Amino acid sequence: MKKKLSPFYIVSIILLSILTIIFIFPFYWIITGAFKSLSDAIAVPPQWWPENPTSANFVQLFNNPALKWLTNSILISGITMILVCATSSLAGYVLAKKRFYGQKILFSIFIVAMALPKQVILVPLVSMVSYMGIHDTIWAVILPLIGWPFGVFLMKQFSENIPLELLESAKIDGCTELRTFISIAFPIIKPGFAALAIFTFINTWNDYFMQLVMLSSRSNLTISLGVATLQAEFATNYGLIMAGATLAAIPIVAVFVIFQKSFTQGITMGAVKG
Repeated sequence: MKKKLSPFYIVSIILLSILTIIFIFPFYWIITGAFKSLSDAIAVPPQWWPENPTSANFVQLFNNPALKWLTNSILISGITMILVCATSSLAGYVLAKKRFYGQKILFSIFIVAMALPKQVILVPLVSMVSYMGIHDTIWAVILPLIGWPFGVFLMKQFSENIPLELLESAKIDGCTELRTFISIAFPIIKPGFAALAIFTFINTWNDYFMQLVMLSSRSNLTISLGVATLQAEFATNYGLIMAGATLAAIPIVAVFVIFQKSFTQGITMGAVKG
């Protein structure tokens, strides 16, 4: 016997379908626009599907250092993700499971830092980067992002789930602190680690403002900055820009699809933590 569909269920499905179309449509428009000529991209009424598909936009895009821009973005996001996850997981573990003088004050500083907008500390960051002689390099973007307060906060919350009995047993067996973290703590906080990795990669990839301030040479630009430079003063090739946007979206979508299971698991564990 078929289950009778309630009006609430039907309305929910309709609303969710409409929202899905609304959220997906911009991606559809960008991808199809990447294969349109300039005249087709600005045609009125708009062409919902390319009538004369062309790869000229991608050819022109790769005549610019697009692969170099993409490589810079991947390097910056990947290295930042590794360093942030390593430092945040260790710091969160220490704040959650170790007792030392000033622990609560230190954690309070991280909480306050989460509320500060990046623009507030931008001037001292630029001064420090210039003093270190790394301005206009990928390290000028990577190093200021390593001490991400949200990452420390997230990993501390996950580290609270580690049973003290396991840590004490490892200590009795003669494990060092690093060995205890790798063998005992890390498997427990692994879902949070995966969620933080995705958060960090996406946040760094989309951090247009920091990259704009720290990078200036055309060869050192990221893909988002490089695509922005393709916009001319008096005319804009929208097909070329959409091709660049399509290229920029591929890695970030791939990362989310690959780690989607771990990301969902990490968010779910954080939601039901009691």
